[in-house]
Amino acid sequence: MSEKQSTEQQSTEQQSTEKLTTEQDAGREFEGETTRTEDQDLPGAIRELSERARAASRRLAQLDRERKDRTLAAVAQGLRESRAALIEANQKDLDRGRESGLSRALLDRLALDEARIEQLAAAVEEIIALDDPVGRVVQGRTLPNGLRLSQVTVPLGVIGVIYEARPNVTVDIAALALKSGNAALLRGGSAAQSTNETLLAVIRDACGPRRRRWTLC
Repeated sequence: MSEKQSTEQQSTEQQSTEKLTTEQDAGREFEGETTRTEDQDLPGAIRELSERARAASRRLAQLDRERKDRTLAAVAQGLRESRAALIEANQKDLDRGRESGLSRALLDRLALDEARIEQLAAAVEEIIALDDPVGRVVQGRTLPNGLRLSQVTVPLGVIGVIYEARPNVTVDIAALALKSGNAALLRGGSAAQSTNETLLAVIRDACGPRRRRWTLC
């Protein structure tokens, strides 16, 4: 192989590697991976998540009802199909909770079984049945010059929620945020860490690769 051919091959390989890295980074950005803060400052990590959520909120605000409801239906189906994985993850949280001395009441709120997972899926389907809250005309009037003014509902943008270790809240907020065209930053109780991570994985899978370009799923 000549020196020129070798140089061209190295350049092509380098470009391919750079392209792959860029695509992988983009995928990580929109898949909403769990952000670890042990090796970075907390304010910086929060700022990064907030910027990604704001970017996603602009795309979510443009979705029509059909696309939002179709995604929510996939979330409900994913919850039912992932019962075994969810119960396994939840059991880890319950074991840690008992070891750390959580009360019976808190353990009961944390616990998931097949019946409760079905309730989660059914709750998502109830949200699907709701009217689309975006684009609804609340009131309007016509000025003397003929100009028509309308007050129309729009998404808030990014919603931040801090809540205790209740898995149902994770699903409820995520579903309501999607229905209303908003992005959400969730901070659930640490006692439900394994359960919440599995729930978010189910939601991300339900979004699918095509939809990840417009949401932080």
